[in-house]
Amino acid sequence: MSKLPILMYHNFCKDSVLSFGLTLSVAKFEKQLQYLYDKQYSTYFVSELENLKDINTKSVVLTFDDVTENQLVYAVPLLEKYNFKATFFVPFGYINKTDLWNVSSENSGNKIMSIQQLQSLNSNYIELGHHSFLHKKYDSLTTEEIKKDFDASFKIISESNLKVTNSLAYPYGNFPKKNPKKNQFFKTLEENSIKMGFRIGNKINTFPLKNKYEIQRIDVKGHESLLKFKLKLKFGKLKLF
Repeated sequence: MSKLPILMYHNFCKDSVLSFGLTLSVAKFEKQLQYLYDKQYSTYFVSELENLKDINTKSVVLTFDDVTENQLVYAVPLLEKYNFKATFFVPFGYINKTDLWNVSSENSGNKIMSIQQLQSLNSNYIELGHHSFLHKKYDSLTTEEIKKDFDASFKIISESNLKVTNSLAYPYGNFPKKNPKKNQFFKTLEENSIKMGFRIGNKINTFPLKNKYEIQRIDVKGHESLLKFKLKLKFGKLKLF
């Protein structure tokens, strides 16, 4: 079996001093991409994983949550520069608004891309996936609320003529973990044609993927060094980190 690290990114900034937590400086991001490029890593869209029988020894999946404008400004040009593919997960209810779940007295929030900006993304490098409509924890929602959330997302997709792959990144990495609610949640995903569901977990996946609704991602933090990035890429998140 092959190993497949799936990396999870959020916000980007120009000032390296502000590179912390879920916000990564453009300089650090480029160093990470340069490393992947120099080591000849292959990148895949999430949508490609379903039909692949095997992957290259050095493979990685790049994923981005929330489709903030800072991703468009700082991340997308670098993905194109290094010819890397990536999947961007969209919180459809917040398109052209702000990531209100991150707003606090210290943080005014980040602008989320508009429909036009999403439509302008180059499909050779970027594909879109689901990140729910309301960006709420699935474990806190009823089955009926989850179904309505999907309906609202599909309505936006249809009206905006967006091409969105049938994959879902769970907001906060959250999903019901105990039965019967867990089984009902996975059933709801199937009813809405979701082919893959992404949690956090911070572990390296084996490929072919075993559980299509519990695929693990590794969070990339803005304050971490390039060495730590390399170690996460190889081992996932270790306790000694």
